[in-house]
Formats: sequence, structure tokens, C-alpha cells
Amino acid sequence: MFGLSYWFLPAFAGTVWLGTLLGMLAYWLSVGSPHYESMGANQRIAYISDIGATFLQPLFIAGSTTMVVVFDLAFLSERWLRHKARLTPTYSKIEASLSVGAIFFAIVGAAGLILLSIFDTRSYPRAHDAFLGVFVLAYVVSAIFICAEYQRLGIHFREYRTLRISFWIKLAFIFIEIALAVAFGVTQLYNQYNISAYLEWIVSLVYIFYVWSFIIDFLPATKTRRPENRFPAIKKSRDPEAQRTQADGSMTGGPVYSNGGYSNGANGFASQPMGETGRHYEPPSRNF
Repeated sequence: MFGLSYWFLPAFAGTVWLGTLLGMLAYWLSVGSPHYESMGANQRIAYISDIGATFLQPLFIAGSTTMVVVFDLAFLSERWLRHKARLTPTYSKIEASLSVGAIFFAIVGAAGLILLSIFDTRSYPRAHDAFLGVFVLAYVVSAIFICAEYQRLGIHFREYRTLRISFWIKLAFIFIEIALAVAFGVTQLYNQYNISAYLEWIVSLVYIFYVWSFIIDFLPATKTRRPENRFPAIKKSRDPEAQRTQADGSMTGGPVYSNGGYSNGANGFASQPMGETGRHYEPPSRNF
């Protein structure tokens, strides 16, 4: 893709959003932290939306649009790479459906961010708040779909640490964003606008790390350009061990990361396809 690997998409998207936020914050601080019309009477800390409702609105719209469009391209690219076995391939229609659900809600969230940047908080406060809710909620739901997909993929690809690492990062994002969103809503309800503004900036920064977490997901694709290096497909009908593992779950009740039922060697785990590190796979564990 233009000489660049696919990990560039989330890297670029997160960097654009970080640059947009830093540019807006730097401007607000450089002009003496003014009190805008859209701010509360006792509010000292400006919301991102307060700054975005000034003459910097074109920057806010351009940065938001560029970020979410590129980020959505990352979602679509991941689905394509799994389909082509350049990333761990989906095992059944359930994983594919979860991936499609993640893409759908990512697009909804992208639309929410673009629209909230257009309908600024000064001229359209109710519409702005509604689109803010759509943006946050849609990306949290999208992350839930991704975690569910990765949990199921991990049943059959225990040896790929990228799945496990990415799963926990995205799960942490879900809990952190929900906690911050609830705190943001409560502080707004009680007119604690300064605390609420701090929380909004934190939510936006946490979102950047969520976007960057997709860099991890694309790293295996750097080693699977050639067809002979791509991931082997797992046939469910030929993998009774994977079926039993999937049905039983882990001993802790959490995600199960297992490579399924390759078993024709002396210890039950014989020669298997080479992994992304160039070594033979490790025997699967039933414990996460």
C-alpha cells in the first residue's frame, strides 16, 4: 500500500487526532485561556468543543474527519487482511459477523465525531451533545465487538501473543472509557464544568491510545506478504479438539487462547505450520 505497511493507518489516524487536540489546546493557552461564550459562568477550563466553536472550527472539522476516515480504513483493512490470511483468519461466520459489527459501529462513531465538529456547541448545543454521545457510545460498542472477535480467534491461535495483548488493551479501553463517560455525565449534571472539561480532554487522549493499539494488530501482516508465509486456515469440521476447547471455555471462565486440535506427534502436538516468529507453535494451554 504505497510502500507502507497497514500499521501506518492507525499510527497516522492517532497522530492526526493528537496534533489536532494539541494545536487547539496550544492556541487557547497562547491567547491567555479566554472565557468563551459557550462556557459556563464559573468555568475556567475550556472544553474541546468550546475551542472548536471558535475560528478554529475548520481545524476541528478537518482533524476529526481525517482521523476517523483513516481509522475506519484501518477497520476495513483488518477485515480484508484476515480474509486473505495475512492476519489470523476468522474461524467461522461468527468471527466474521463480529468484525462486521465492529466496522459498522466504528462508522457510526466516525459520523458522530464529524457531525459534532460541524454542529458546534455554541450554535447547536443539543445536537452537539447528542452527536458526542453517539461518538463515544458507538466506539465503545465497536470495541466490545472487537474484543469478542479476538476472544474467539484466540481459541484457535494461542501462540500469537498479539491477539492476547490487543485483547486486553481494548478491554481496558472499554472499562476506562465507560468510567470516564459516566463521570463526565455526572459532573455535567451537577454543573462541575471544570472537572467535566478535564475529563473530556482525558477521554480524548485515551481514545488516541485505543487507535494506536491497532498498530499491534497489523504487525503480523508485515511478515505475510508472500502467500507461502500466510496463516493456515483452520477447518472446523476437521478440528474436534478446537470444537471441544471452544465448547468448554477456559478454567477461569475468561478467553481461551488455544491453537486447536493439531495432534499427530508423540506428545499430542506434532509438527505444525510455522508461526509468525519462524518457530514451531507451542502446545496450547487451557488457561488464559
